[in-house]
Amino acid sequence: MADPSTYRPAPGSIPVEPGVYRFRDSNGRVLYVGKAKSLRSRLNSYFADLAGLQPRTRNMVTSAAGVEWTVVSTEVEALQLEYNWIKEFDPPFNVRYKDDKSYPVLAVTMGEEIPRLFVYRGPRRKGVRYFGPYSHAWAIRETLDLLLRVFPARTCSAGVLRRHQQLGRPCLLGYIDKCSAPCTGAVTVDEHRQIVNDFCDFLAGKTDRLVRDLEKQMATASESLDFERAARLRDDIGALRTALEKQSVVFGDGTDADVVAFAHDELEVAVQVFHVRGGRVRGQRGWVNERIGEPNRSDIVEEFLTQFYGEQQADSNEESPGGSSPIPRLILVPELPQDVDLVELWLSEKKGSNVRVRVPQRGDKKTLAETVHRNAVEALAQHKMKRAGDLTARSAALQELQETLELDTAPLRIECVDISHVQGTDVVGSLVVFEDGLPKKSDYRHYSIKEAAGDGRSDDVGSIAEVTRRRFMRHKADALPLDVPLENTPGLDPETGRPKRFAYPPNVFIVDGGAPQVNAAAAVLDELGITDVSVIGLAKRLEEVWLPNDPYPAILSRSSDALFLLQRVRDEAHRFAITYHRSKRSRRMTASVLDSIPGLGQVRKTALVTHFGSVANLKSATVEEIVEVPGIGAHTAQAIYESLHQVSSPQVTPESAAVE
Repeated sequence: MADPSTYRPAPGSIPVEPGVYRFRDSNGRVLYVGKAKSLRSRLNSYFADLAGLQPRTRNMVTSAAGVEWTVVSTEVEALQLEYNWIKEFDPPFNVRYKDDKSYPVLAVTMGEEIPRLFVYRGPRRKGVRYFGPYSHAWAIRETLDLLLRVFPARTCSAGVLRRHQQLGRPCLLGYIDKCSAPCTGAVTVDEHRQIVNDFCDFLAGKTDRLVRDLEKQMATASESLDFERAARLRDDIGALRTALEKQSVVFGDGTDADVVAFAHDELEVAVQVFHVRGGRVRGQRGWVNERIGEPNRSDIVEEFLTQFYGEQQADSNEESPGGSSPIPRLILVPELPQDVDLVELWLSEKKGSNVRVRVPQRGDKKTLAETVHRNAVEALAQHKMKRAGDLTARSAALQELQETLELDTAPLRIECVDISHVQGTDVVGSLVVFEDGLPKKSDYRHYSIKEAAGDGRSDDVGSIAEVTRRRFMRHKADALPLDVPLENTPGLDPETGRPKRFAYPPNVFIVDGGAPQVNAAAAVLDELGITDVSVIGLAKRLEEVWLPNDPYPAILSRSSDALFLLQRVRDEAHRFAITYHRSKRSRRMTASVLDSIPGLGQVRKTALVTHFGSVANLKSATVEEIVEVPGIGAHTAQAIYESLHQVSSPQVTPESAAVE
């Protein structure tokens, strides 16, 4: 761990102009790239007291061995240079918003003499126009098959095209009218290109004009008594409308926009982007990336906008008639970046026209933003579930934990404790159990903490020690004695004949916290004479693994299966503790309000809260509504109503009236 003061630039040597800076480690690897309006102000903030830095920043500056910078003329140049360096060096402390897979798109080879339509994955190529991305390739093929009857363009490969040019007869698609057969001269090259242009206009959102043109042609054919052509045009119009129905209208004003949403936990962030063109959702993409540290949401948005649209524009080498850009005119985000004007200016220069970045406040845009956010939350949950259910990943996680903690065997049973309270009140503890990497909910336990430790330690530390002591005292009571026959063993369940649930200890005992919590739990185990349990702590900020009496934590790779398993166990313990704490606090608050009502016992208090859902709802109820609760008579209902309204309404005294 390096000392930042050893490579801090000399006072006054850092310029005050805008620029971009890079932190490097001792091997010359770029660790972080950032931009600043004033390099001196920004870089000096990194060399302040380490205790005041964010965890991610502190980890970065202590891993670096030097810093360098480049001065630029404007802040827009700084933003562009930052994007270029992040793309070039791929720094580990910069989050890279890149797809974890290649999304299929519909490609149109406008650069060829006879353009071709086909499904494509991979990097963008010059002279090709792209539509999408789509979530699935079958969705493109389904849409393409539907539209080919209206726009019979070429879909065959170059080899097939050359062969049928030599044969002088079309392929099957030409015979069934799903290709205009330019290979045989059935249409000229210019006529075929016009068909392709109409196809591109339709996918680009110019749907109304094409439908009106077909309707006029159908009317003309009908007036000319060409009913066969009129019927064919009628079917073409129906096919276009069917294709439009598959793309739901989300913006009634026909807006072109991208809607972005994020969902994250301590380790990963899920990104969802809906591409809306002409008011309709034309494409969707989403992926899950590693999350580093705890940046502000505005920082996440700025990093995403610069990286994602920078790469989109760089990969887009279209030679379309309109010179279209993958950057839309409007980008809807959950929160504006701090330098939103600068980001908009940079995106506008990339696009060649104005780009706005906004947070939706109301109407259909806010509704779609909420839908995109739900998709991001669901994508993150599905990603976690898929990874947790993978037997190979669980086995790898247990094996890595065994090696990291230097255990004799893989930790098949893992237990974790967590403490929950509000400013020291209603303190509760939770114990969750995982066996073979999966939760064993039948062994979960709640603990009510009677009082905090009085030896100067924090409440959390004392509570961790109490829960640990109570759990392993139960283990000692249920343990199987070695010198007693099994049939006379008190540690066996008399009903099942199996060892009691806490008759055997865990391989790994996790506490939610750092060194103080770990040392407190380890001291309790030493006091009880238990030596076959490995105690570790998992700190939330940097996800460090702390071992007893060790001044430095163990750092697991953020992408490792072992850290993912530890995080799942810790998060489950936290969820279980929070749930119990809320229920206990709710019962206490309910009791404090209803206990003062004469003639109201525990059964009827429970019935009241169950019926109305909360004391607040009960306070707003009338006497007639209270009488509808089973077991509550008219006299009791009147007493409840008067008592609750007396509690909720302040007493008016002469002094308070004078003040008013």
